Amino acid sequence: MPRQTTFAKPGEIAPSWHLVDADGQVLGRLATRIAVVLMGKHRPEYTPHVDCGDFVIVTNAKGIVLTGRKSEQKHRTHYTGYPGGLRSESYGSLIERQPERVITDAVRRMLPKNRLGRQMLSKLKVYSGNDHPHHAQQPTPLS
Repeated sequence: MPRQTTFAKPGEIAPSWHLVDADGQVLGRLATRIAVVLMGKHRPEYTPHVDCGDFVIVTNAKGIVLTGRKSEQKHRTHYTGYPGGLRSESYGSLIERQPERVITDAVRRMLPKNRLGRQMLSKLKVYSGNDHPHHAQQPTPLS
């Protein structure tokens, strides 16, 4: 039994593809599961400074659910850069207009805030409908 910790090297781990159906799922709980898979923490050879995560395809993003009254009370704000340019939109209307952005933002905030986190986020593919163009990768359902 070796007494040293083995670290995975970049390109040493082959990523796999996972498929998630977001219809009827709670946003925060789904985002944490996706973030763990994107970071690679579900693997025994997880290494913090190497991108050893898998690809995740999320379908039916328009069916995501927020608990309580968060769809009316919680707002996403951004600043346009112009004077008086603070814009705010409720999560309920954002889910109707851009459901992919809600899931992507929730997962992005759970990943590391550096270039490795941005690389991990690029492996997340979110689609509002049931169809996706990644059938050739043969994704497995994420339990």
